Amino acid sequence: MELVFDGKLASIYGKNLNGYAQFDAPGSVDQLIAALRAGHGVALPGADLLQSNAYDILVAGVQEAKHIGRGVIDGRECEHLAFRNADTDWQLWVEVGKRPIPRKMVITSKTVNSAPQYTLRVKSWETGVKLAADAFTFVPPAGAVQIKPDALIELDELPQGAPSGAQP
Repeated sequence: MELVFDGKLASIYGKNLNGYAQFDAPGSVDQLIAALRAGHGVALPGADLLQSNAYDILVAGVQEAKHIGRGVIDGRECEHLAFRNADTDWQLWVEVGKRPIPRKMVITSKTVNSAPQYTLRVKSWETGVKLAADAFTFVPPAGAVQIKPDALIELDELPQGAPSGAQP
């Protein structure tokens, strides 16, 4: 999936369907994430790293945390941390040094059969860079079909009605 947001319009492209949805979404990234999760049923694993209060959100509900050691992600030395909460296990690799940037995150769902994992890799994290005016303008790929925003749930990796591993 690809998400493009310019502060006014959100565009979500599902590569597996070659379809995209667009809707008005004025506001912050925090507001967009909340709207997508609550109003459109889109999971957005890893989006918590983009929230303005990322630390508070990530540590809420943590039942266990461990420092695993150091590892290398994309040629950068990182601290490897592991966390458990009620419904997910997640790991975070944070670059060592003056710029402690998260370089990799692996989220494992414990409430869905077969415990699917989502991996997020951060290749670059730049601040203070002047971007082109159209940097956040979505251009649909050739042949992509526009779908209604109500159908965003169909763009998720897990189909509706997928069996859950949660116990009653």
